[in-house]
Amino acid sequence: MATDTTTPPIWEEPVRGTFGDPSSLRLTGVERMRATVRGESVPPPIYHLTGLIPTEAGYGSSTFAMPVTPWLQTTVPGLITGGILAFLADGPLGTAIMTVLPPLGYMTTSDLSMSFLRPGTIESGNLVGRARLIHAGRSVALSEVSIEDSAGRHLAHGTSRGFLLTAPGAPELDSSNGGRPTYETPDPYLRRPIAGAPIPLETWRRITGLEALRGCIAREFAPPIYHLTGLRPTEVAEGECTFVLPASQWLCSPSPVLYGGAIALLADAALSGAVLTTVSAGSSFAPLDLKVNYLRPVTPDGSVMTARAKLVHRGRSMAVATAELFNEDGKKIALASSSSMLLARPWSEIASTADREAPEPG
Repeated sequence: MATDTTTPPIWEEPVRGTFGDPSSLRLTGVERMRATVRGESVPPPIYHLTGLIPTEAGYGSSTFAMPVTPWLQTTVPGLITGGILAFLADGPLGTAIMTVLPPLGYMTTSDLSMSFLRPGTIESGNLVGRARLIHAGRSVALSEVSIEDSAGRHLAHGTSRGFLLTAPGAPELDSSNGGRPTYETPDPYLRRPIAGAPIPLETWRRITGLEALRGCIAREFAPPIYHLTGLRPTEVAEGECTFVLPASQWLCSPSPVLYGGAIALLADAALSGAVLTTVSAGSSFAPLDLKVNYLRPVTPDGSVMTARAKLVHRGRSMAVATAELFNEDGKKIALASSSSMLLARPWSEIASTADREAPEPG
């Protein structure tokens, strides 16, 4: 795959799409979602950036799809991180809850929990997240999601809780549809060549994880997702890692605040980075789970979010890390934790076996 290292970062471009339209609150939650699925509204920025889009909606259910493109690669060629799966999962999890809300009802995510079952790769095709409502009370609701690749293989399972709220009012719906705007260039996720590149597998055989992250900080390595979103590491030490991500309007869903999946992506990057700092040359690890507690919403004003992660346990086969996330004003926006399985084999083996089917029993 050809790469381009001279193109300006995509996240600095003028944003595409719209978000934060309060008039849609006049509809029930399921009406809002079905209108979006039918293409009756202008897609939000996050669709233009990644291709993430709802494909089905019913009362208590929601399905999203997102293409796996080379733009989603981080430092390891071909592998898709758990953060990407969490990024997708947040969409159907939240909207499965939203579908049962009355007019003026909306929700805000309290927490997101993911269990990772097998790694995704750039050969995974179209990722699909199917979510359903488990319970909705007066003020709190719970949903669950299953993430599959294009071959129907389960990559992850997740749950999310949301607080149910009511807006005091909403403006009249605009019945005139001005149509979708057109653009001279393809949406970012469709563009070729790719800007940046993962660290080559042959390089991974001779450098440690700490050296790899230091190379990313020094701009010796620049994975595609850095160019796409602005995600990047800024500080590393053994057992510690800090990542930043601009709160760009590109990371907005129809909601007026930053998409929760983007915050999960940032958390996962820092948590995985803390584990990676202890990985020797020729070794690797596999994420097992991710938990994010959201503490306050983030305004998409371009300010920088920071995730500081620390390894709290490293045994022979398992590592556990925790992270705190802050907005540019230093206010805490989320807490996160994850566990990973430590592997005494190179990344090349992880990437090459991820798409293999498990043998039939017997």
